[in-house]
Amino acid sequence: MIASFLIQTLNGLASASLLFLVALGLTLIFGVTRVVNFAHGSFFMLGAYLAVSFYGYVGGGVLGFWGGAVFAGLAVGVLGALIELTILRRIYRAPELLQLITTFGVVLLLKDVVLFTWGPEDILGPRAPGLTGAVWIFGKPIPQYDLLLLVLGPLVGLLVWLLLTRTDWGTRVRAATEDRDMAAALGINQALMFTGVFALGALLAGLAGALALPREPANHNMDLTIIADVFVVTVVGGLGSLPGAYVAAVIISVVKAWCIGIGDVRVFGTVFSFSKLTLVAEFIVMAIVLIIRPWGLFGTPPAPQRVTAASILPMPVPDLKRLWPLGLVILALLALPLIADRFTVVLATDIIIFALFAASLGLIMGAGGMASFGHAAYFGAGAYAAAVAAKAGAPFLVAVPAGVTFAGALAVLFGWFCVRLTGVSLAMLTLAFAQITWAIAFQWDSVTGGSNGLVGVWPPELLSDKTAYYFATLLLVGGAILLIWRSVHAPLGYLLRASRDSRIRAEAVGVDVRIIQWRAIIVAGAAAGLAGALYVFSKGSLSPDSLSIPRSVDALAMVLIGGVQTLVGPVVGAVVFMTLQDWVVRATPYWHAVLGITLILITIIFPQGIVGTLRQWRQRREAEP
Repeated sequence: MIASFLIQTLNGLASASLLFLVALGLTLIFGVTRVVNFAHGSFFMLGAYLAVSFYGYVGGGVLGFWGGAVFAGLAVGVLGALIELTILRRIYRAPELLQLITTFGVVLLLKDVVLFTWGPEDILGPRAPGLTGAVWIFGKPIPQYDLLLLVLGPLVGLLVWLLLTRTDWGTRVRAATEDRDMAAALGINQALMFTGVFALGALLAGLAGALALPREPANHNMDLTIIADVFVVTVVGGLGSLPGAYVAAVIISVVKAWCIGIGDVRVFGTVFSFSKLTLVAEFIVMAIVLIIRPWGLFGTPPAPQRVTAASILPMPVPDLKRLWPLGLVILALLALPLIADRFTVVLATDIIIFALFAASLGLIMGAGGMASFGHAAYFGAGAYAAAVAAKAGAPFLVAVPAGVTFAGALAVLFGWFCVRLTGVSLAMLTLAFAQITWAIAFQWDSVTGGSNGLVGVWPPELLSDKTAYYFATLLLVGGAILLIWRSVHAPLGYLLRASRDSRIRAEAVGVDVRIIQWRAIIVAGAAAGLAGALYVFSKGSLSPDSLSIPRSVDALAMVLIGGVQTLVGPVVGAVVFMTLQDWVVRATPYWHAVLGITLILITIIFPQGIVGTLRQWRQRREAEP
């Protein structure tokens, strides 16, 4: 048993070295530019593919493997610099979360670049020359290459640390990390520094991708698989902390390795499968760390808020004279089934459902200033609760409220922990809760159907016609969105915005900020649960994908594309995103690239979201003499 644990620990440490290299690059990028770079996993994937191609071109051997690793790192570093110069530099003044959507657009673009260049099949990578054997420890074999990785990861980290602490460039980088405004006042060229840091971070990710080839083939899922772990490592270790990134990588990798080593354990006749915990082990660790120490293991508490006035103007009360476009939209929605075909009606139903999903997230992001990377937890929870109730024989009018109630109850539980955090830590804790919920749905075969999901969940005969279900969805969603909009101008909304703009002042006048935020999360979670319940009856089936990270990113994209500080922005963003996605998927096999480019262009042209930017343009015209 001890020997097995030792071998699993060594395997975990080898994995930790690769994970640390990727997290090291992301830590540097975030520390200086404050960009949450979703495309960092794509750099890791590109490094693997470029190294394979270099190895084949050179003809193998020592030069092919190690030269390929160096080439991949340098090439990805140059690509990172180009992306920073051409895309990210244009949106540094945009909201930080909008930058996240821009980098997600880069993810989609690079995914199809890889598909077009290398094809859809996995590509087996080379073994490291001279390190193809194994070393026997306590009668157990461990690959020689894994032992090399144990040293290689910390060695690269040491070199980066020396670069940051023993060079003038590193001193400027650390100064910008501590206080960008002061660094600019001292004459530091921030634009050039941002490009250099982004290139270095991308280089480290590309190098890690190349070094991962002896352990896994180059494949199209490497980007999203690694980025979730890297986000976890960066947050658990402490934003901007290099030692924290390594310690967090070790903890997470070793815990996952131990779960695999323990396997199935029988306790009092009940079998506990620790191996299944590998799906969410890192998120469980992150949730525990953030609840106990919100700023991470080696991070520092955020500075006290010094805002003395509202940083964002209150959302104006709707002007009745300008509501006539809303009336036209309602008339168009009512008339749509009369002039559209069946496919368009189904698509419109989906758009209406996701408009509610986006509006529910917009409530806590816009009025509350609380970012969420895991809002799909409530959407999927509502869908599963409604589906399970329907499969058990409950009628539609019982199953849908069951979905809303269950999602709201989940928001009560998750929200109680989330309101104790702020900023990126809050967003990552929501991601952890969503992934834990996804893992439960993925593995609870007897209730959720496991990976196969649930099928045969249809509305009653009265609503079986797509047109009838469209009108029912329009009625329910319209009422829910109106309630969300009304809550923004109710006491809850005003107190929520006060808490967002100046927490200290709000608490000084007697506002219980946590309770107000908690209530908003519950309302948003219940509304998202309604969207999920309506979605499962529309499609007739359900899978764990409804709880996955991409579903949460979809909602985040809808809100940010439309405009986070507007009431109708999330709804407009849902319409644009869903319509664009449907059209692009049917128009080209490389729809990821087209959608990614479109997202990038939208964020550059509309830095405050479509509705927010248009409102700014109108206000400027009205202010002109």
